[in-house]
Amino acid sequence: MPKRFALALLLAITALLTSWQHASAADRPNLIFLLTDDQRWDALGCMGNPVIKTPNIDRLAKEGVVFENAFATTAICATSRASFITGQYARRHGIVDFRAVLSPEAFAQTFPAVLKANGYQTAFIGKWGVGNKLPADEYDYWKGFAGQGKYFVDGRAHMTKYLEGQTLEFLDTCTPEQPFCLQVSFKAAHCQDGPGWQFQHAEKYTDYYADDTIVAAETANDEHYQKLPKQLQGGESRVRWERRFDGDQMLQKNVKDYYRLLTGVDDFVGAMVAKLEEKKLADNTVIVFTSDHGFFLGEHGLAGKWLMYEESIRIPMIVFDPRLPKDQRGQRREELVLSIDVAPTLLTLAGIEPPSVMQGESLTSLVDGTPDSPWRTEFLYEHLFPHKTIPQSEGVRDTRWKYVFYPQSEPTLEQLFDLQEDPHEVTNLADDAQHAEKLKAMRGQLEQMRTSLQ
Repeated sequence: MPKRFALALLLAITALLTSWQHASAADRPNLIFLLTDDQRWDALGCMGNPVIKTPNIDRLAKEGVVFENAFATTAICATSRASFITGQYARRHGIVDFRAVLSPEAFAQTFPAVLKANGYQTAFIGKWGVGNKLPADEYDYWKGFAGQGKYFVDGRAHMTKYLEGQTLEFLDTCTPEQPFCLQVSFKAAHCQDGPGWQFQHAEKYTDYYADDTIVAAETANDEHYQKLPKQLQGGESRVRWERRFDGDQMLQKNVKDYYRLLTGVDDFVGAMVAKLEEKKLADNTVIVFTSDHGFFLGEHGLAGKWLMYEESIRIPMIVFDPRLPKDQRGQRREELVLSIDVAPTLLTLAGIEPPSVMQGESLTSLVDGTPDSPWRTEFLYEHLFPHKTIPQSEGVRDTRWKYVFYPQSEPTLEQLFDLQEDPHEVTNLADDAQHAEKLKAMRGQLEQMRTSLQ
């Protein structure tokens, strides 16, 4: 082959590959998945909270799509985070304690692995939280850490600000030529475990909310604690309540500190979006914002999460897609959406068919307002984590009713709530003869879902 012809052929092939790379990058959005820790659904200004200030996240909500009824399928860190990346219920992915890890075969079917296999640059920053082995080699950019981490480490910025620096560093490496998927998993607003200062915010936020008065929830008192079944009293949820919410003075300080941590996350979002704009990446970057599960702020005389009460399992969920037409922005959807929906959503946004092992549903048809089939009207909740003082539980929640079963409680405990008539879940109807048929039906629903979703 003449050298001149060979050179021309090489240049033509290079041009073709370059044009394909540019086309594919333009067709495939960048993806950012922001996961806070212990953030209940109403701890955002855009969700109606009258105290907390979250203007940057509120802006994503105003220009994106808000899901009013989003839930974690399990309310404990490791299990929930595994559900987010696998798109699977705990029964299938098997992460039900702090030590278990995803096998290489299982990890290969997570959304970050599938995206990487399909040409995405992948990055993870923050709290990994799934097992005791970090998958650093599975990402192109890795700044994850094991365990809970600490908000303050000598000589380093507050944890949230530290993650911000790593995020901006990564975004500085990004170009329009290759799409990226960035996961940021915050420690905020998780407490610093143990006694002492619980919600350790940066000094910058010390005076935030100082003039506000936190109104305690309707059930955040001893009267409602005493109404709980005996099997749910005491234990870790009550121990943590004693550290955080025992009396109004303690409640005021700790709820405000909790909000201060989340305002720090909001500032992170502002800095991240500004960097996207600086890098001219903002118009092709989809941002999904959510939390691993909810959190009690004293409701029912409890702290923590774990149990199937709304405060524990309901989460924020915002999908911001700058490519949406203006008339589709600012939607507030009422459908039941789940933590396991995030993985198939991210893959669908990238134009990739989700693996069949995923059990969630892509939210893209809801985001663009064109659902092509009836959406779910119920979901399975499962808390299979073994713990001496936190009862295991399973349940079904639909658009009106909630059924909870505690398989290891003595005596066996069931709860049935009519969420329409009893939104604070105070009156257990499981022993009410008038609701015997409903109880039987929901027992059957739980058994059917247990079997079909394994």
